Amino acid sequence: MTGTTSVDQIKISALRKEAERLEEDTLYSSKGHFNAEDTWVKRHYWLGVPATILGAVAAATLIKSQPELATVFTLLASLLTGLMTFLKPNERAALHRAAAGQFLALRNEARFFREIELLESDRLDELPAQLKALSAKRNDLNLKSPSIPRRAFVAARKGIEEGEATHKVDKED
Repeated sequence: MTGTTSVDQIKISALRKEAERLEEDTLYSSKGHFNAEDTWVKRHYWLGVPATILGAVAAATLIKSQPELATVFTLLASLLTGLMTFLKPNERAALHRAAAGQFLALRNEARFFREIELLESDRLDELPAQLKALSAKRNDLNLKSPSIPRRAFVAARKGIEEGEATHKVDKED
């Protein structure tokens, strides 16, 4: 960045810090949504598999002329199926997976902005608007994404602090 003034350096530094904040926000959001997705996928299986098994067992006990047991198994299968219908774990998992992917894509765009585009000092007048557009994307994603459960966020923070989201090349610096 030869030929840049100290004022330009201050602007670039401010843009870099804001891009880093954006990266950090989107990293935590994407990781939190991936964790929330995993939770809902597990709930889907924990409800769906027993419901299927109980339905089959109810049918078998009915065939064996054990109506009391068949009634119990049928009620349990109905309860689990009702919970699946009400909670819609597959749909919730898909919403979190989509949000996670969008936050991850935005993180990548912010990193590219910070690492590559900020080096183009001849475009210094365009860069604030570009960063503002990335920030607006994040704000929009925050508004339309499902809430991340606290447990998923805590697990995300722990994973990030343990280096799960760090690229090998970044560890070498």
